[in-house]
Amino acid sequence: MLIAYIDESGNTGDPGRGGSLTFVLGCVLVDSANWPAAFDGLLNFRRRIRDKFGVRMRSEIKANYLLRNSGDLRAYGLGQGARRLIYRAHMRVLASLGIRAFAVVIDKRTGYTTPTACFDLAWETLLQRLEKTSGTESTEFLVVHDEGENDAVRRWVRRARRYLTAGSAFGTGTLRSAAKLLVDDPVPRQSKQSYFIQVADLVAYAAFRSVIPAGPNIVSICPQSMWGELGDSTHAAVNRLKRRAEPGIVLRTM
Repeated sequence: MLIAYIDESGNTGDPGRGGSLTFVLGCVLVDSANWPAAFDGLLNFRRRIRDKFGVRMRSEIKANYLLRNSGDLRAYGLGQGARRLIYRAHMRVLASLGIRAFAVVIDKRTGYTTPTACFDLAWETLLQRLEKTSGTESTEFLVVHDEGENDAVRRWVRRARRYLTAGSAFGTGTLRSAAKLLVDDPVPRQSKQSYFIQVADLVAYAAFRSVIPAGPNIVSICPQSMWGELGDSTHAAVNRLKRRAEPGIVLRTM
């Protein structure tokens, strides 16, 4: 079974009224058979981060904290170079742990309608890719997400079990299918309590910056090239047939 850990970057608000330019869902895929080894590997990785940079094991590492030297990381007084190294190390370590990653980026700069439409497009696209992956690999999948929009996520997961629509890569019209291998309701988790969710947050922000490069202050921590640090952990199949962004990034417009 695949466990899909999901976190978001940005928001679903109108970019013309202070909302973010994109809304992104980052996804980290862990095979349940490999979960104990992957978890132990992340624990050992965090121990190395602790030993090198002084960041405690219980401290939450999120993109926003690394970018602004805030949150749990504020007390450590990390310089920009250290924060960039920590970000890059998280991206690079995934391949060695047998973890895959991809992201869905909703570009809101043109065609924006409503927050609900943005949210729905992101989650439908994500669940389409998870359904396709599970079918291709003949394995069940479970959704674990950062808590917040629990009711809305649960509605989408339950709907996906009945039907999903997707554009055909080989002609006009849409294809209809159901996520028959989707297991149970989604599981909300506090990101502070899950290293996997924290990594999904970093994946989401790196995808955003791959599509829309940062200014000089942010680029010193997360340059446009950060997405490429995923290397072999990139789940490139999600956009192989219609590539509008880097491998592993499904880019949609409203």
